Amino acid sequence: CYNYSPLIYAFEQENIAVTGKGILHGQGADENWWSWKGKKEYGWKKGMPSQLDSAGRPLLMKMNNENLPVEKRIFGNGSYLRPNFIQPFRCKNVLIEGVTFLDSPMWFIHPVESQNISIINVTVKGLGPNNDGCDPESCKDVLIKGCSFQTGDDCIAIKSGRNNDGRRIAIPCENIVIQNCEMKDGHGGVVIGSEISGDCRNVFAENCEMDSPNLDRAIRIKTNSYRGGIIENIFVRNIKIGEVAEAVLRINMKYEPDEGSDGKFLPVIKNINLQNVTSKKSKYGLYLEGLENSKIQNVLIENCSFENVESGNIINDSEELIFNEFFINNEKQRMNE
Repeated sequence: CYNYSPLIYAFEQENIAVTGKGILHGQGADENWWSWKGKKEYGWKKGMPSQLDSAGRPLLMKMNNENLPVEKRIFGNGSYLRPNFIQPFRCKNVLIEGVTFLDSPMWFIHPVESQNISIINVTVKGLGPNNDGCDPESCKDVLIKGCSFQTGDDCIAIKSGRNNDGRRIAIPCENIVIQNCEMKDGHGGVVIGSEISGDCRNVFAENCEMDSPNLDRAIRIKTNSYRGGIIENIFVRNIKIGEVAEAVLRINMKYEPDEGSDGKFLPVIKNINLQNVTSKKSKYGLYLEGLENSKIQNVLIENCSFENVESGNIINDSEELIFNEFFINNEKQRMNE
């Protein structure tokens, strides 16, 4: 849609960079951006405007469902839709290095339909609503290395468009490498979805540390039968987790159940590989929720040890699980158990 511009924006540019040791502050706060979420914990009070008003997010979702041309989706004043912090759109050869980003109105780093993106030694801190740290969307060849995230939503969330828009554009997010990053607060450390209708493949995450009672999950994949998407070839290794509130690995094909369960776009999730992942505390080890008519397929858990797991594993509608030297609370886990 056409809305307020991201605070830093580039369209169809090549060989561009934002570098240095400075601080970029998005001025997000309960007083001026975050209350638009429409939640009391971010300063919203009854009678105040928010994105939930009829001229805001509900209208945007309606336009998506009706395939209204993007040039007719005009928002801005009176819609209360928050902008992202930095967005290279259809760009090539982008470097973001060394910078500290604080308090975005919404998502922080959001490259879209771009190629050859390097995000190196960046610090992202913001505990506002939808404060995702880094969200490559429909991008190819992305490196996220040496970054630190403390966020109000997902630390890294890989995306490829939502519902009809994602299927119309049909550009997957692929070849994503995440190395040597630190994740603290957030809904998930490394996340795929939920806007994943254009598919995602070839994600490699290694040598990261995740630790916070306010970090809900370490590795998270989320979609549903309206979002759809093929998610495949996800490789995670050498991850050290101190504490997460929910699960080490959470795969959910029933995300946002209020949307319903009778969508026509069944997601496919397959070829998920966790190796040398350790965790000191969590509620669950694995929490896998597939669909009866589209099961999670081919999950390998190898040389992993999760300690102080409160409630074991939950595994529904999943097949071809392989456990090799996988321990929970020092108890070896058996295949399909």
